[in-house]
Amino acid sequence: MREVFIYLSKMDFEATTPEIIGEIFSMIKKHTNNPDPYKETRNYYNTLFLKLLPEFERKIKQAGNSFQLAVRYAIVGNIIDFNPIHNTLLEDIFNCFGKIEQLELAIDDSKALMEDISNAKILLYLGDNCGEICMDKILLKKIKELNPNVKILFGVRGKPVVNDSIAIDAYAVGIDEYAEVIDNGDGSLGTVLKRTSPEFKGVYKKADVVIAKGQANYECLSEENKNIYFLLMTKCDVIANDIDVEEKKMICMKNKVYRSNASII
Repeated sequence: MREVFIYLSKMDFEATTPEIIGEIFSMIKKHTNNPDPYKETRNYYNTLFLKLLPEFERKIKQAGNSFQLAVRYAIVGNIIDFNPIHNTLLEDIFNCFGKIEQLELAIDDSKALMEDISNAKILLYLGDNCGEICMDKILLKKIKELNPNVKILFGVRGKPVVNDSIAIDAYAVGIDEYAEVIDNGDGSLGTVLKRTSPEFKGVYKKADVVIAKGQANYECLSEENKNIYFLLMTKCDVIANDIDVEEKKMICMKNKVYRSNASII
């Protein structure tokens, strides 16, 4: 606790919350002498949701707009979060999946996303939590059906941080069937670009489309002038207010900064 408070007393107020949490989590790993405290949790939820994929895929196949339903599954998967602030129970998660076809997107840019995917050569998909990546796999499959020639790279954290997915999780659920797995070289909660590896920065720069999952990626990348689609569930009032929606809403949103600059050009 002393080390954490010393760090907080000197931290840069321009730093994002995901970056700060990454730093604090590295201290926790050091003091507990445990390089991956959430390993068992991630394994459990990856295995649990992997078993449910055939049923989810069956429903998507029967849907009138199968791509949009795959997007919704990927977004609802974002509710799988074990941050104590969000206090998400497994019962709540299954509840959301049970009524997924009735859930509406508060912001729905899925048509624009489909169009951009169809024209893309390189797509970078930034994953988020354990369990959730199983639903990302469903969407990756639809992306490949939409554009078989697109090169997909699936970005994961470079080091264990809370219950966020790392490379071993991506391989465990079979993400590599549809995408090349790449870690970002960093242990922040989101994608803090300045802290990522040169290899990851190169992939990010070359990508025609970026799909960024979760609030942490939104916090890190929402001011980037890049063709990014944010897929997330608003879990707190800060992010909900910034996006201008209510809490607990499903969002598929094209980056406002990029959209504004494109319209000016």
